[in-house]
Amino acid sequence: MTETVPTPPAVPAQVDAAEWEAFETMRADAVLGGRAMSSGEFLAGLIANAQLATVGRPDKLARDLFPGVDPVVVQTIWDRALAVGLHAGRRSASPRLYRDELDRIAGQLEEAGFHAMAGMVARSRRLVAPEVHPADGEAADGH
Repeated sequence: MTETVPTPPAVPAQVDAAEWEAFETMRADAVLGGRAMSSGEFLAGLIANAQLATVGRPDKLARDLFPGVDPVVVQTIWDRALAVGLHAGRRSASPRLYRDELDRIAGQLEEAGFHAMAGMVARSRRLVAPEVHPADGEAADGH
């Protein structure tokens, strides 16, 4: 299947081509920015859901504010943990799609001397995305 790219509208005769190009850029920026914001709102809802789901009760949510810690530090940790959690979540949903990545990451960790982490990644790879041999589907008599 080939992708069809829409033809941009023709520049109206009374409009300067440079102005039209600037308008098209602003229009694309506004549309794509709106899409990103809509997706961001969707993700924010999922994150809010996860916050309550992981603490259990609304009255426990305040503990996520960490009042005794510098808010900049908390935000830095939050941003990193969110990125790690989202990445891990994507892999856990379809681990077989990430066999090569898991193997590569385990190798990089091993090579860098992070043996415990390399072993964890390799174990996860073996448990959730084992190699499938073509003969695994055959009956006991070989047919």
